[in-house]
Amino acid sequence: MSAKDNDNPGNSPPDAVDGSGASSGDTRDNRPRSMRSFLVHGRPRTGLWDFSHHVVPPISSSSTFRLESSERGATGFCGFAEPATHDFHKTPIYIYERLDEPTRAMLEDQIAEAEGGSMGIAFASGMGAIAAAVGILVHHGDEVIAHRTLYGCTYSLLTNWMPRFGVSSKYIDLVNLNELEEAIGPKTRVVYFETPVNPTLDLIDLAGVTRIVKSANRGRSPEERIHVVVDNTFASPRCQRPLEFGVNLVVHSLTKNLCGFGTEMGGIVVGPRSYESDLLLFRKDFGATLASKAAWPILVYGLPTLDIRMKREQENARRIADFLADHPKVARVVYPGRDDFPQADLARRQMKDFDGNFAPGNMVYFVLKGDDQEAWRRARAMVDHVAKHAYTVTLAVSLGQVRTLIEMPSSMTHAVVPEEAQVAGHIDPGGLRLAVGVEEVDDILLDLDEALTKS
Repeated sequence: MSAKDNDNPGNSPPDAVDGSGASSGDTRDNRPRSMRSFLVHGRPRTGLWDFSHHVVPPISSSSTFRLESSERGATGFCGFAEPATHDFHKTPIYIYERLDEPTRAMLEDQIAEAEGGSMGIAFASGMGAIAAAVGILVHHGDEVIAHRTLYGCTYSLLTNWMPRFGVSSKYIDLVNLNELEEAIGPKTRVVYFETPVNPTLDLIDLAGVTRIVKSANRGRSPEERIHVVVDNTFASPRCQRPLEFGVNLVVHSLTKNLCGFGTEMGGIVVGPRSYESDLLLFRKDFGATLASKAAWPILVYGLPTLDIRMKREQENARRIADFLADHPKVARVVYPGRDDFPQADLARRQMKDFDGNFAPGNMVYFVLKGDDQEAWRRARAMVDHVAKHAYTVTLAVSLGQVRTLIEMPSSMTHAVVPEEAQVAGHIDPGGLRLAVGVEEVDDILLDLDEALTKS
């Protein structure tokens, strides 16, 4: 990736500019600031809105926007037609909410800078973002290489829907980089994975994957290039920034850590500016547009609290993982922050906060004792007890909320994945995924201990 493509590879926000690329002229623009402060305040002035003196950004509530001239309308539509004939650069000319609008645009810019990207395009859901990231990169006859363990809906997209468009998928163990070298073929256009992996928390070597793909791209035409797409939902930019390792595109479910409160649904794709026009066109035509009223809470409440929420959740997760590891009814605990994590060295290399400190995140995966059937029965009894009796632990899917959530991946979030694929992906029948919240950790431990006792 060139410096031009990735305008801000470091952790400090660049000098603020308005939406057209011109300097705002505000003296605050050039003051040094940390990423944590940037997530709270954003740019002091922004050309993405008609006025720039708000403390809390306003919500745009208009589905359509007044145009002063036909020329302005034509300029605003540029790039929303055929991208091959338009050298499109996003400008703050708003025409229709499905195309672009200011509240969502401010959110996109702020997340892009946190990830170290040049642009971000937000969607109505995480799956909308994933479908777009893959969709703009493949044509009929192309192939996607994906890690063998994926979120259930992503697996369904690649397995059930992409083949209808003539796009095939090959599932391999990307933890073993040798498998990637052997799997890449002339039809490969995308390498797709999550890290940490949902739900097993396996890590995939970001630098290793991009090194192999870069080598495979030598001699390929631009149309034949392989692109690396990474789902960074579990880690969030607070714990990991894949673009720094040469990844092409990052996707997020905004519903999770970036929202943080379980109140909004959304998704985003972040990467170099060269992907922007295709993503905007895909969003326009497929219609998975994030509404301004959903973007606003993430911008105003989610991002400003991201660092402090995840710091607390990470501290809780470490305590919980240690407790579970010592519990007589637990067979195995997986948490990247523990010394016995199988990929501890890799975790410390690529999972870092904005200051470069180790940031293993807020997710814990654990398996109860017994053979597969017994472990499944115990896990079911545990979550049923949680559903009826726990105060600080909630039986629910999703993650990244201030509330601690527990679920059974094999029969819930990953139920669409066939049994043989679950076995290959090490998704245990008795495995439980814990998304740790900000509650008092001793209260969480009490609820978990009582539920384990009843299992």
